[in-house]
Amino acid sequence: MSSVSENRVMPRSKDESTRTLILKACRRLLEAGPGQAVRMSDVAKAAGVSRQAVYLHFPKRADLLVETARHIDAEEDVDARLAPSRAAKDGLSRLDLYIEAWGNYIPVVMPTARALIAMSDTDADARAAWDNRMAAMRHGCEAAVRALDTDGRLTPELGPDRATDLLWSLLSVDHWDNLVQRCGWPQPDYIAQIQRLARAALVEPAPQARQPRITSL
Repeated sequence: MSSVSENRVMPRSKDESTRTLILKACRRLLEAGPGQAVRMSDVAKAAGVSRQAVYLHFPKRADLLVETARHIDAEEDVDARLAPSRAAKDGLSRLDLYIEAWGNYIPVVMPTARALIAMSDTDADARAAWDNRMAAMRHGCEAAVRALDTDGRLTPELGPDRATDLLWSLLSVDHWDNLVQRCGWPQPDYIAQIQRLARAALVEPAPQARQPRITSL
């Protein structure tokens, strides 16, 4: 695999701001060299700008990595992906739709995720960037759990906090990587089984309608 310093400078588009060029270059470097430290100088070279320009927009490397992750969300229109879940009419639908949205987003962000995770043990900035993204995902889990709780469908065995913990863990990128990449599960099967597991763990069965009593004449 090529080192990050070997990435070609991409041609500058007239309608792209310097900040956007920097963010796009950082994304390319993260995806091209998972596990390798991405330096500010590497990003400057890949973006075709000076190091001073990079520091002007992102005073700290951690800021650059966090904003790159957010830039990916914007480029991939994560709000549109989450819109059905946010518009769901009931908690059970919100849970299913959130799992579908996030589960189908994992393959998009996985190259960057692998890079940040691999760097995290020795790179505090990468760890901060990945923690920031996982905190955002946890907020989505919390909203789905809250919707279940509002509907009276959240299992009392867990409560909102532990239910959020469990859903957040169930939706980790490691689980997707193991099942889809390593075990060869088709993506639709992964989504369906995670939805099934989440329902089994978090959802209180709906009360059955009472059967009318038949009295003897």
